[in-house]
Amino acid sequence: MPAGSAPVSDAAGFTVRAVAERLGIPTATLRSWNRRYNIGPPQDRPGKHRLYSERDIALLGQMVTLIRDGATPAGAAAAVRGPLPVRGDRITLLDAAFALDTTTVSGLLTAHVRDYGVVATWDELCRPAFADIIARQFGGEGCIDVEHLLSWCVTSILHRTVPPPDLPAHASILLACTSGETHALPLEVLRAALAERGVGARMLGADVPTTALLDALARHADPTSVVLWSQQESTALTSAARACAGARAAVFVGGPGWDEVILPERVTRLTSLVEATDRLTAASQL
Repeated sequence: MPAGSAPVSDAAGFTVRAVAERLGIPTATLRSWNRRYNIGPPQDRPGKHRLYSERDIALLGQMVTLIRDGATPAGAAAAVRGPLPVRGDRITLLDAAFALDTTTVSGLLTAHVRDYGVVATWDELCRPAFADIIARQFGGEGCIDVEHLLSWCVTSILHRTVPPPDLPAHASILLACTSGETHALPLEVLRAALAERGVGARMLGADVPTTALLDALARHADPTSVVLWSQQESTALTSAARACAGARAAVFVGGPGWDEVILPERVTRLTSLVEATDRLTAASQL
């Protein structure tokens, strides 16, 4: 790879200039192909960098070869890219999930994340699909297995398609479920949404005791942002939020468990994935 074409980070991906140098084509051409043919990072993802993955580069390399062999750019793009998935198509996703077809579920989720981003995939595809599953459970249908399979598929493809970027030493966003809370999937989604913007976060996962939160905070001299997730009111521990605030962390809480809870001072409620991603991105740049 030529000098100066190194990726922003190995995990996060490659800048448009790095990809242009690697493929031997102008950056303006790459940006044009990104807009016209949707090959590369989605246009509606905000953030400082739009980063290309290795898969994007492989598709672009095939496209360049076809064009050099006489294909038009549009024809080459259609040949290497294939059709766009239907945005928010939860019916097809649910059919595969109820068949316990992990291969198809994972493929559908991967394509949706690739083409529309993490936030749109969660808000427009996954959340409605989970809502349908929960409604069927309340109707007496035994489909907890389907809920667990879909959760596992979402987590696995987010790890694979949106891995965490390299973390600078001063960066410190902690994501944790409160003690007793086992629903970590929303935090996995938040981690991936931040990673799309090149923002790293440290995931502590499910059922994190308050003492462990304080231990994690004590490992960093700089102030830290902490997100505490609670799915139910019984795990919305204001004591954990107070303890983190007392350790000089900027404390954010998310999840329906906090809806009826009176929050301590200096604790901020997050009401959506978009808000959480925006606030934490801004905090990481301070």
